[in-house]
Amino acid sequence: MLRRVADDLIYLGVDDVKTDLFESVYPIPRGVTYNSYLLLDEKTVLFDTVDEREKEAFFANLSEALGDRALDYVIVHHMEPDHSGTLARVLADHPEARVVMTKKAQAMFSQFFGLDISSRVTAVGEGGTLSCGRHQLTFTLAPMVHWPEVMLSYESTEGWLFSADAFGTFGALDGRLFADEVPFEEEWLPDARRYYANIVGKYGTPVQNVLKKAAKLDIRKILPLHGPVWRENLSWFIGKYDQWSRYQAEDNEAVIFAGSVYGHTLDAAVRLSTMLSDLGISSRVYDAARTDLSDLVAEAFRAKVLVFASSTYNNGIFTPMEHLLMDLKAHDLQNRPWALIENGTWAPNSGKLMEEILSSLKNCPKLGDTLTIKSAIKPSQEEALKALAQAVASAAE
Repeated sequence: MLRRVADDLIYLGVDDVKTDLFESVYPIPRGVTYNSYLLLDEKTVLFDTVDEREKEAFFANLSEALGDRALDYVIVHHMEPDHSGTLARVLADHPEARVVMTKKAQAMFSQFFGLDISSRVTAVGEGGTLSCGRHQLTFTLAPMVHWPEVMLSYESTEGWLFSADAFGTFGALDGRLFADEVPFEEEWLPDARRYYANIVGKYGTPVQNVLKKAAKLDIRKILPLHGPVWRENLSWFIGKYDQWSRYQAEDNEAVIFAGSVYGHTLDAAVRLSTMLSDLGISSRVYDAARTDLSDLVAEAFRAKVLVFASSTYNNGIFTPMEHLLMDLKAHDLQNRPWALIENGTWAPNSGKLMEEILSSLKNCPKLGDTLTIKSAIKPSQEEALKALAQAVASAAE
């Protein structure tokens, strides 16, 4: 059953609840959507396609929505295969359609499909326009949000922003369409944050550039390529993107990541969390070996202060903790004070190595001294742990 964003704009998107890993790396237990939209004006306009894995449902939707009308335009906002996997077939099925895309997207189309569609392409740049009848589209380039060929479309009559991967989230819609039809803040926000931090998080400056452009527009609906359409409370969600892309913490909390082989390092992390609670500071402890990396990265983007507690392993950092630190560096995390706990039975070395990685992050100062544990924390180290807790609490307030 098709749903309408507006009288003349039909949602053609599909749920994918069979794929376990998005981009073959991020778990999606609640599934994901691949969004596509069809405008029925004097001209018919298809906004993006979907992943090859959900082609049958998509083509059924497209056929039903078009009826006996020809397809005039296909607008390609983003060439990543989860949005362009069925594009070549759409163009084969509709030889009358012209393709509106950036020059970089055109080059990527040839790379993916080995086809030359230059005779059918209208290449657009910043400020390019397309008249569809009652609706007028203006195109805005959004390079590195999160690929270099990305563009957005703004429809001025109704205030629609087709936002590509921006403002997307994991999660299947199950017949719902709008963000106000789901318990977004309670159930969807963690996946929206996880989506942003892991997919887009490295590109804070390009996101800020797009938000500055968007601030000049009268946006009344946001239509992303994943997740629900926004028609209410847009400023709240745009504000989240502003926070995340500035690398600003959402919550005055401390998050303690523990890389623990036999549980002794995790025990020290829990003791620290208990002391923080006594000081009135909310904190959460995550076992880095048993929590998916994408969740850990999202938590690092959310919280104000980070603590890393790691066993020494093969004279280095315990592997799950090393993976986390390197991923935070790869995502260019900024503006987070941090503290360290290291453990080692005969040669504690993880603290020095963790500090080397964390010291390379922008505006991420170290708090206090590294607390060194030899095998297990001792009663004699209680005061040192309290001092570390006080330093973390002061930074989290």
